[in-house]
Amino acid sequence: MTKINNVDLDKVANTIAMGKEDKKTLRKPVKMQGEWNLDSNSEFQFKTELPFEKGSQVIEIDSPSFLGGDGNRLGPMAYCIAGITSCFVGTFVGIAANQGIKLTKLKVNTECNINFAKTFDLSEEPITEGINFKIDAQSENADNQKLQEVLSMAEERCPAMYSMTHKINIDAKIV
Repeated sequence: MTKINNVDLDKVANTIAMGKEDKKTLRKPVKMQGEWNLDSNSEFQFKTELPFEKGSQVIEIDSPSFLGGDGNRLGPMAYCIAGITSCFVGTFVGIAANQGIKLTKLKVNTECNINFAKTFDLSEEPITEGINFKIDAQSENADNQKLQEVLSMAEERCPAMYSMTHKINIDAKIV
């Protein structure tokens, strides 16, 4: 097993090889089912159990008080930003590992400003005013210019970045 930056390159190589033989193997559905909690005495508003390869995890979400929740759990946007950040950094680390770049440090600070004026029907201003990543990356075998190249590749290849910068078809209906 070859691991660089906590990325199993043998598994990645196997995924790529399978994808070259049959691109359908690269399509991975992400599904979830959740329920809004209508009990006003509850400490959360939404609950879901998300499956993963080796089990599942229950996630309870509560809106901040200014959105009508009690602020007892992380709000939905905190989970969104955590997911986006994890996806982006994971893409960065994976690209670095595939190029043989051994990181000695990787920390990220993410900031996203959300404008709730449209949510409350008070204006047509954009809801998300941008997302900023400050990545502190160091490597034993790559300089800052090379790390910047990897960062640019991650911006192009990250599924979360793609979802935020391209129109995604949405089909929402009452069933």
